[in-house]
This record gives sequence, structure tokens and C-alpha cells, in this order.
Amino acid sequence: QVQLVESGGGLVQPGGSLRLSCAASGRTFSRSTMRWFRQAPGNQRELVAAITSGGNTIYSDSVKGRFTISRDNAENTVYLQMNSLKPEDTAVYYCNAYNPFTGDTYWGQGTQVTVSS
Repeated sequence: QVQLVESGGGLVQPGGSLRLSCAASGRTFSRSTMRWFRQAPGNQRELVAAITSGGNTIYSDSVKGRFTISRDNAENTVYLQMNSLKPEDTAVYYCNAYNPFTGDTYWGQGTQVTVSS
């Protein structure tokens, strides 16, 4: 069982920055692909960024060049650095852990990000 706890959300002005953190419990973090999703009201949950156990990353087109995903396996933590934030980035952001060996997937409770002046 893996538990994920997100933090770092909040209210920020357009053009500002936030860093989200996701702390994971359990011993499989280093083998997991870690992903950040987001869901705005009325929209489907969408993948924002992902990082594999080997450090390979992917980003959605809407955040490429503005967001950076990283991980610290010693701290069992994954981060999402969000720069040049736009109002359309407003959403609840969810951390997700996917174990490619077992197929198990786990979700955090989500953290609200609001971009508004």
C-alpha cells in the first residue's frame, strides 16, 4: 500500500510560480512512475507530467516549457515546479504513483491551485 500526500497548492497571480510536493509512503517509490494530473471544474482529469524511475519525463503540451517534474528517491518525494502560471492552470492537482511491475496505481487527495488576479 502506498499513501500519497500533496502540498504546496494555493492562490497565485498570473505569471507567478508554485511548487507542489507529493510525499509517498512505502518502499516501492523508487520503482514507481510518478505522475501529476489535474482536474478543473467540469473537465476530465488530465495528465500534466510524469517521471519514470529512471528519470525520463513527459509533459502535456499545455505546460511544456513552464512546468518541471522532478523526484527525490531518498526523500520519497516528487515535485512539480510551476512557472509562468496562467488562469487556465487553475485546477485540483493530484499526485499519482504507478508501479509498472504490478500495475498498482495510487492517488493522493489533491491540492487546489488557483491562478487569479
